[in-house]
Amino acid sequence: MLAVVALTLGISTTVACSAEEQAGTPVAPSPGPLANGGGAAPVQPPPTAEGPGLTAPGIHLAAVPRGDGSFDITEDVVLRSEVALIRLQLPQSGTKLVGMMRPTKPIATSLKVTADDQPVPMETTKLAAARDLPLTVAATKLRLVYRLSGSTVRSLPSETGRASAAISPLTAGVDPTLPTNYQISGGSLLNAVCPEMTETRCAVGEPPGLGVQQGIPAGQSLAVLQLDLPMQP
Repeated sequence: MLAVVALTLGISTTVACSAEEQAGTPVAPSPGPLANGGGAAPVQPPPTAEGPGLTAPGIHLAAVPRGDGSFDITEDVVLRSEVALIRLQLPQSGTKLVGMMRPTKPIATSLKVTADDQPVPMETTKLAAARDLPLTVAATKLRLVYRLSGSTVRSLPSETGRASAAISPLTAGVDPTLPTNYQISGGSLLNAVCPEMTETRCAVGEPPGLGVQQGIPAGQSLAVLQLDLPMQP
């Protein structure tokens, strides 16, 4: 019976992923399994509805790794006070980070921003370097949806799909003291290192339920993930 349920979940997830990939836009995290080089990934728990970035000041970054090394990211932010302009910055690039074989060149595409549930007009939906974005209204609640590319380095020679990826919130510079929570859905997370923290290893738990330490200050939230990418285009 368990095998039948697992097979049914896997087929449903594959069909959903195919539709999302054809759309070519970032997708929200899914609690379903994704196939990877080591077999089916464990079913992830449903996303939390409370905590930093959701119901309290902070940042909640939900990331779905794709087979090509990119990430579909939803970034929810709750600020302590209203702001009329936000600084957007990509994960660190141009230098070789710990655990990575070569420098990264991150870029965010299909970027959509809302401030207090109001869409923010943008001249371009592509972010290739840090820039300031004026908001239409002073706001305390932000949501960013985008696809992060160029931030993953495959581990060669190694197992198929094994890679390292550097991620951090685009809004980390708005308030570097905000607690940051990561939610990684899909693929298999094997380790996490936060090079800007005193204790650099920031993985918690044990595989297959490994996660990233919660409540990391936004100014130190750069995380280098070691993971097996899902087997999808």
